[in-house]
Amino acid sequence: MRTVFRSAAAFATAAAAVLALGGAADARPADEWAGCPYGSVCIYPENQNPAVKPTHVFTRYGAHNLSNQYGNHWVLNNQYGGATASLCTGSNGVGCGAPIGAGRGVYANLTPINSVTLNRP
Repeated sequence: MRTVFRSAAAFATAAAAVLALGGAADARPADEWAGCPYGSVCIYPENQNPAVKPTHVFTRYGAHNLSNQYGNHWVLNNQYGGATASLCTGSNGVGCGAPIGAGRGVYANLTPINSVTLNRP
């Protein structure tokens, strides 16, 4: 009988450890935000307020050049794990401003902006 209890206790302990270690490191659920897929940075049409449907969706780290973006646009950073995004006045990620934190958005004038970067944590 003791062997049965020991086996049951060992199984319960192992199951609890698997559940504890198997949980996601980021507690935020994987959700779309205003049409922006989880893990992406999105830019919305000029003067679309509130943000509903993005015109640009970026999912890869690094610089992404923009063209013909003028006036005010929502830029949402729907990345996770501390990844940031930056708006840059130069092409190829040159002259970047303050980073936009994960789960945050800015309503910015994109007229002087020529690229956006997705930055690893």
